[in-house]
Amino acid sequence: MPPPFEATAGSSKSPAVVSSDDTPLQPSPLNAIIPYQGELIFLKSHPPDQIIGNINEGVLTRRQSQNICLFAGFLSLHQPVKYQEALKDNSWVEAMQEELQQFRRQQVWELVPLPEGVSPIGTKWVFKNKTDERGIVVKNKARLVVQGFRQEDGIDYDETFAPVARLEAIRLFLAFAVNHNIKVYQMDIKCAFLYGKIQEEVYVCQPPGFEDPFNPDHVYKLNKTLYGLK
Repeated sequence: MPPPFEATAGSSKSPAVVSSDDTPLQPSPLNAIIPYQGELIFLKSHPPDQIIGNINEGVLTRRQSQNICLFAGFLSLHQPVKYQEALKDNSWVEAMQEELQQFRRQQVWELVPLPEGVSPIGTKWVFKNKTDERGIVVKNKARLVVQGFRQEDGIDYDETFAPVARLEAIRLFLAFAVNHNIKVYQMDIKCAFLYGKIQEEVYVCQPPGFEDPFNPDHVYKLNKTLYGLK
């Protein structure tokens, strides 16, 4: 016979054992030990018909649900095309300020008067909503890039390089790691700066919407490269 279970009711009296024969029993205390007469059934999995929601979506942890509420409350779901639209949304303004703050930390440029006979290269904002594997917006990313069409081959540059990894190189790297039993880690960088120091004198216009009110005619002299610079 399986062990009896105890129904607790908070009483401090000793539990009374009730006989299991056919003799009529007197009312017993609520905390009495009552033998279980039925058959015990053990289920290895929860019945699918009692599961609420889509089974294929997996389990949503408390931390994940907390992040969803956080992102939904402080991020913008709208992805602007022009910087005028972004300046009307506080979420995108913070993203743009974060990009410029990284420029200051990395000492990418310095504000100087425009030299005579120099035509500065224009800049533009690129906006992108970063999403996770479930399609939920997790970050508003604003990146300041240089206008590539303002640069002419043979005048402003001779050759270009792409600071990104090709898919073939990633496959070769993973195959090499598997062959030599090397453990590989993936790391997400908040702001990846691939900017190297440059020797040439390159001047760019001030970021649209963030011009210096005291020096509106000044330009930025680059100490390091920017995205879009050839």
